[in-house]
Amino acid sequence: MTWQLKERLQKIVATEQGTMKYAPGARSPMALVYPNTYHVGMSNLGLHIIYEQINSRGDTACERLFLPDKKTFDEYIRTNTPLLTLENQLPLYEFPLIAFAVSFEMDYFNLLAILAAGKVPLLAADRQEGDPLVIIGGPCATFNPEPLADFVDACIIGEGEEVIQEFLDCYYDSRKCGLAREELLLRLAQIEGVYVPRFYQPRYNEAGLIERYERHEAAPVRVNRRYVKDLGRYSGQTVIVTADTEFKDMYLIEVARGCGRHCRFCMAGYCFRNPRVRSLTQIAEGVDKAKAFRAKVGLMGAAISDYPEIDKLCQLILAQGLTLSVASLRADSLTAPLVEALAVSGHRTITLAPEAGSERMRKIINKQISNEHIFQAVKAAVTAGIPHVRLYIMVGLPEEQEQDIEAIVEMAEQIKLYMESLGCNGMLTLSINPFIPKPFTPFQWLPMAAMSEVAAKLKYIQTALKKRKGIETLIEQPKEAYIQSVLARGDRRLGQVLLAAVTKGGVKAWKTALKTYNVDEDFYLYRFRDETEVLPWDNLHMGFPMSYLLTEYRQAQAEKYTLPCSAGCKRCGICK
Repeated sequence: MTWQLKERLQKIVATEQGTMKYAPGARSPMALVYPNTYHVGMSNLGLHIIYEQINSRGDTACERLFLPDKKTFDEYIRTNTPLLTLENQLPLYEFPLIAFAVSFEMDYFNLLAILAAGKVPLLAADRQEGDPLVIIGGPCATFNPEPLADFVDACIIGEGEEVIQEFLDCYYDSRKCGLAREELLLRLAQIEGVYVPRFYQPRYNEAGLIERYERHEAAPVRVNRRYVKDLGRYSGQTVIVTADTEFKDMYLIEVARGCGRHCRFCMAGYCFRNPRVRSLTQIAEGVDKAKAFRAKVGLMGAAISDYPEIDKLCQLILAQGLTLSVASLRADSLTAPLVEALAVSGHRTITLAPEAGSERMRKIINKQISNEHIFQAVKAAVTAGIPHVRLYIMVGLPEEQEQDIEAIVEMAEQIKLYMESLGCNGMLTLSINPFIPKPFTPFQWLPMAAMSEVAAKLKYIQTALKKRKGIETLIEQPKEAYIQSVLARGDRRLGQVLLAAVTKGGVKAWKTALKTYNVDEDFYLYRFRDETEVLPWDNLHMGFPMSYLLTEYRQAQAEKYTLPCSAGCKRCGICK
């Protein structure tokens, strides 16, 4: 029954603190959708930030919608009820603006399922004047929105705090002027950071490669990524406090954004450059709010241990009688006060990301962490009373050889022996994932390692360490990683495949959908891209030329490090 579905949503809102709810009709409505569960979506700080920005305008009421659990979703379908928003339990199709925050490729399937269950026309080309405008933002929209191009009207490229304000100003002014949908979209396309796919149509040659894009004469040649130059203008903190997140009872505070470490595999390091930090004063204001909620402080950023005043920040948090948690650490910038603060806060595991077992591979991917750095970090953790260590590792990296896989096993055994020599009987966990080449990285032209090869390497590592007491390996099954890889570097032809898969049951129907449209998965997975090839994401500009990525690829081939960003650096062209 519809009333039961509404009641479930009302109960969720009743448990929240900080929800911004306005009576229907008091403001212009806008739906903000995270294409995954409430638990996952409310753990995303970016969602909080955009929610606050939209509601701060005074003319817009932003209501959230998440993917229901399977049982609830089935109830929506059974009763033919359109998906409803949280704040006022309104049908999705009634919102003139629907914005999706898309962080992961596998959520593309959920996005289409949500539109269908929300009674919104799936294809942008099928939407009429009275239909909603569908927008996407977030990491996936920034580096390559093309697989979703048939389903969205506009994409926010880069960080959204500022561009969403300009977008809404333009939208309301265009509606006031009575512009038709096409004219409205053309006006929106003039905003820096807004990509309207319909104005860029790919044309393919006989080999199936993109020969060129036919661009509307009034659309920009390329869409520039937007980023916030002064983080201090925006709070970057939890807006709605709820226990139902991955960071239960935690108040999230962004301490920095972007990364200048130049890890060659990392899309975020390129698409969200340059690195920026918040002032200790501003973060302290967030700590005060966390204290009011009696919540643990969750520090968010690309590498928390890189924050220049991390030791002072830890002292500040503990002095308030609070505890803290961190999103990420780097072994080469870890400090004793930070580790001690984590131990006092109840942390039982320290997480590090060497990514590779051999220093040769770390040079190739530009992960400037030595084995000595890892041992020093482990010693600091054990000394502080943190018994467990988790390492993030990738296999299938460029130029990877058999000895590099052996090095992962050797590294694990050496670290475990070192932990024991320090009197620590804690668990060493290796979390291992297949490497996925991403757009706007120096490895964007490279094929992915063969699935059979990656599976064999994963099995070898798991078998080699299976009998070693105190070491566990957590392996991501390759199948899903290979779907992610296709979508990450895919083009617009994948839209029909996604639609067919969702219609026939979702991810499990992926292979069938590929066959239906005679789309060769290997074309996207295992092919070297020529340096002159027109790539699906060539309509977008991250602030640096492709020649810079090629230079970094040559550095990788030569097994040479690139130094991190520094003041006055002009290497990539973002800091002009």
